[in-house]
Amino acid sequence: MDFHIVTIFPKIFDSYFSESILKRAQGRELIKIDIHDLRDYTEDKHKTVDDTPYGGGAGMVMKVEPIYRALSSIISNFQFPISNKKPKTKNQKLKTRVILFSAKGKKYTQKDARRLSRYNSLIMICGRYEGVDERVAKYLVDEEISIGDYVLTGGEIPAMVVVDSIARLLPGVLGNTESAKEESHSVEGRLEYPQYTKPEEFQGWKVPKILLSGHHEKIEQWRKKNSKLGK
Repeated sequence: MDFHIVTIFPKIFDSYFSESILKRAQGRELIKIDIHDLRDYTEDKHKTVDDTPYGGGAGMVMKVEPIYRALSSIISNFQFPISNKKPKTKNQKLKTRVILFSAKGKKYTQKDARRLSRYNSLIMICGRYEGVDERVAKYLVDEEISIGDYVLTGGEIPAMVVVDSIARLLPGVLGNTESAKEESHSVEGRLEYPQYTKPEEFQGWKVPKILLSGHHEKIEQWRKKNSKLGK
């Protein structure tokens, strides 16, 4: 699966994507992560990506033109050129979705991670400043996503969250294929049962005896009983 991230701070991703599971997944060519510097798609000497908002107000708004050019460049590689409408694939075997991270977007859930994992490629736009020109949301992207009811300084952290949550659902990314099945939100609305490991006792805190019994049926019953419903 290919992830394309459009940002004005490309180095933010260096450490997170070069460690642990995501590093191994890239090394095994299970996923590909391309970071695109939005300033590369500007046409003025100052590489301007923002401007003052029409109607007045505090802060700056990210401009539509460089985002349009970035998407045009990325999407041309997938053989369906961008127009003044939302880009649509001409080849049903190459499914691509364009996402804008926005505080007013739909809240991201595990259900969304599973849905998006079925695409061949995702293009993610990281907003900054006071927001992004509304014409990006209206004409250039397929959906707006928020990772929670709070405001971040940019879309880079949400992009990492989305890549991580989707990548671990892809075949071969996790060492144990059962890991993504027996965990919180693997069943919608339900949280994972408590987990324990060695030692059996620490500071007087003991592992539940049932987990030491070797009785798999009773252990399974205990785990179901101790799974929690999410909020």
